[in-house]
Amino acid sequence: MLFPKDSTPARLTHRSGRVPLEVPHGMSEAPVRQKVREEFPELLAGLGLLEGSFPANVVAERVVRAAMAQPGVAGARLWRADRAIAEVWAESGILPVWNPERTKTGMASDSTKDSTLWAEALGSDEFRIRVLEVRGTEPLPDGLRSQLDVLARFAALALALAERRGAVKQLSTIIEATKKLNSTLDLGELIHIILNLATRQTGAARGTVFLVDRERGEIWSLVGLGLEEQVIRIPADRGIAGWVAREGSAVRLDNAYDDPRFEPDIDRKLGFKTQQLLCLPIRNEAGTIIGVLQLLNKAGSFDEEDEAFLDALSSHVALALEKAQLHREHIEKEKMERDLELAREIQAGFLPEAPPVLPGIKIAVSHCASQMVGGDYYDFLCVNADGKEALLLVVADVEGKGAASALVMANVQATLRALTDHVVPLEQLPATINQKILMGARASNAQGRSTKYLSMFLALVENEGRRLRYVNAGHVPPAVIRADGRMEWLETGGMIVGLLPDVEFECATVELEPGDLLVACTDGITEAMDAVGVEFSRRRLADLVSNLRAGTPEEIMRAVLAEVDKHSRCGTHEDDRILLVMKSV
Repeated sequence: MLFPKDSTPARLTHRSGRVPLEVPHGMSEAPVRQKVREEFPELLAGLGLLEGSFPANVVAERVVRAAMAQPGVAGARLWRADRAIAEVWAESGILPVWNPERTKTGMASDSTKDSTLWAEALGSDEFRIRVLEVRGTEPLPDGLRSQLDVLARFAALALALAERRGAVKQLSTIIEATKKLNSTLDLGELIHIILNLATRQTGAARGTVFLVDRERGEIWSLVGLGLEEQVIRIPADRGIAGWVAREGSAVRLDNAYDDPRFEPDIDRKLGFKTQQLLCLPIRNEAGTIIGVLQLLNKAGSFDEEDEAFLDALSSHVALALEKAQLHREHIEKEKMERDLELAREIQAGFLPEAPPVLPGIKIAVSHCASQMVGGDYYDFLCVNADGKEALLLVVADVEGKGAASALVMANVQATLRALTDHVVPLEQLPATINQKILMGARASNAQGRSTKYLSMFLALVENEGRRLRYVNAGHVPPAVIRADGRMEWLETGGMIVGLLPDVEFECATVELEPGDLLVACTDGITEAMDAVGVEFSRRRLADLVSNLRAGTPEEIMRAVLAEVDKHSRCGTHEDDRILLVMKSV
């Protein structure tokens, strides 16, 4: 520091040995003023510079000008130290090179040892100090030092008032800004408000609010002031904004292109030239960086006051941004739920409302999607097979679940219905569907989209339920439960559909007698898990149906579903479920 630690630098008293400015006894005030004007014109001129209400930075410059107006002064410097960090506030004239390290180590020039130096603290407290240094080309006379003492008193008062006015103004601005920040939940409008506040306060030409997307490792901006609204995404390890988002420190630059962290790509893209730059993190109450505020191009330089104001506003901005993002996510979620509900209704319209009523058979079927929409599919199509009426049963399971699987399911259904005039030979159906899915997959892969495959079971019910021709394309094997309790697994067919080209399938035939049951399902039934991960299993399904074989298909279906629900109540796996029970009567 400038003064020894055991001294009191904040006391603004006359230095010993200096000439005080005294009013002679018996002299009236008017002659005194006149005498002062005549004897100290430079002092009065300097004090005149300190009159009026100006921002603290302007007052600092006027203090230096007032000091320079005194006779014999070659240079003046006003510096300040906040929390032990010193910087020049204003300076003019011929001065030694500024060395902030000397203020930290107590090695600053001492006016008691250097006759060309006068220095005085212009008020200080526990955290900060303001010091005015004045230098002459020759030793400064006592008269000049006394004038500078008087000037210091007025300068200390003017600076204190200016800083207090600035603090009150800043507080008022923050309060008003907080009201505006809380006036909307729309993210785009909020960012625009933030940028208007920041640019108006600092005088910046443009600004951008970057939000941190940790999942994608990016920072992105929704809107920039002075630009058309657009989305800009930047990897979080690039650019000054990315550096601030990672490191959490503010950056102030007078020429952005001189900093190796600056990337001019966006300037080139937008036809803009960045010069001055101020970039600082936006932290929430927990201290987490949720965004970055970047301001560009100011008439002068971005300064400490700009940074201090924006830093004070940061927590309010963060809170408003988090609220707006939650609101935006809520709106998007509601829209998605409405879209999914509509998709569920559309998908439900694809599936038969009820099983057909045909002579010789009774059918019950249940479908339950684990999400709003799913990829499990069943259908009943009345077709002509070898000149006779028959029923085509379809149970299919598209890989995965959700909207993507539902779209594939809809495509498969449309393809099947287009082929109902050509169901014989039955094994040709899955082969044709396989070929069409692969043709679509090539187009999807060319555009970088992934494709899905499916398993399916197709069966032709003929002769009023007495014969079953089927193809199993990689599906959970259905079971035929005979009236006497014997069971058969229907496994003949081939591999899953939509994975490899030129796949061939086989067809098999099963004869049915009155009382025989066909049970088909998707893996959501057989792979339903309990709390410890044990699957329900197809063997357990077949045994359960065998024990229930005397009942109607509806009764059997309800009992099986109740048992599966009971088994998987605390389970770790849930999938779309289809259960179909057909009984020959």
